[in-house]
Amino acid sequence: MAHVCPWWGGYFLDNPLRRLLHSPEKILRPYVRLGMTVMDFGCGMGLFSIAMARLVGDGGRVIAVDLQQRMLDVLADRANKAGLAERITTHRCEATSIGLGVPVDFTLAFYSVHEVPDLARLLGEIHACLRPGGKFLAVEPIGHVRAKDFQRMVSMAHQIGLQEVERPRIRLSHAAVFIKGQAAAE
Repeated sequence: MAHVCPWWGGYFLDNPLRRLLHSPEKILRPYVRLGMTVMDFGCGMGLFSIAMARLVGDGGRVIAVDLQQRMLDVLADRANKAGLAERITTHRCEATSIGLGVPVDFTLAFYSVHEVPDLARLLGEIHACLRPGGKFLAVEPIGHVRAKDFQRMVSMAHQIGLQEVERPRIRLSHAAVFIKGQAAAE
């Protein structure tokens, strides 16, 4: 199985310096809109989930997915303190499956794809959850994931029916945006 960041490592990943390096709102604003249902796969302690909750507004919903219950517990506490708990649903996945059948408009996997032992299955489950026209943003750390491994993930995404539409610039990261079931007209 791939190495999974321990729950306590979440405190190193979700901190003020990281927010300067990877501003969640700046990264997500082009993809997340009011009223959407969105998934944050590998959400950790909520750096991106909290920002998503603000962006989807009162009519939207964030499904925060993580393998570790302690990560989800910290996220739920942070969401409550931010007054956003009603917009965020936590979901504990298994190591081998997301286990979620809820249709979503957007999925984010930020620094989490490399931790999954069965990449094809993960991409297939994300594809299945996305509504037609839904987008998937995959971001992986350049210091940890080689360019050829990221490209392998991109190729697998194409094979399951996700069309690459953009390579956004995100500091110290490989990133790609995919769309399900529509031409890249946006």
